[in-house]
Amino acid sequence: MNDFDLLHIYVDGSCLENRNVTNHTKAGWGFCVIKGDTGLGRGRGEIVHESNGEVITNHQKPDFIGAEVGSNNTGELSAIAHSLRWVLSNVEKMEIVICSDSTYAGNIASGKWKAKANIRLAELTQSLWKEVTFSNKLSWKHVRAHRGHRWNERADHLAFRAMKNEAVLPLQFWKPGLR
Repeated sequence: MNDFDLLHIYVDGSCLENRNVTNHTKAGWGFCVIKGDTGLGRGRGEIVHESNGEVITNHQKPDFIGAEVGSNNTGELSAIAHSLRWVLSNVEKMEIVICSDSTYAGNIASGKWKAKANIRLAELTQSLWKEVTFSNKLSWKHVRAHRGHRWNERADHLAFRAMKNEAVLPLQFWKPGLR
């Protein structure tokens, strides 16, 4: 496969005070889809799409996807779920690698681990994972957080800005490490 047959999707979740979280704790999610990435973190490739948003914990809101609390974990799982929704609408017959700095989220999303909390969010994410695998090759890999990996840092920026309800910086004005 050449680089154009492979997409890397970097996901992240953000929550300032990630202790004693509740359904009122603010959290955000973000993901960026990269074509032509080598996976080494040097910023190769180009952004095909990026998106972010707040973790919704209110069952009454239309964007609710199952998070019971706002946390880094629900942000990570939300980012994976939203990225898989994007894949279902925009990608077919490609190899997709979800890149996350959360072993927990990667193993829950892929069905390797069973969730003990936020069950609805975990089940939705696992269902989307299975659906994507019908027409794409899907896997996930762990990337180390806050180590200067350009695209992981971009996903962190997206998630942090969503949590703070602040605008995302355009790529030309952003650099890794800038939240």
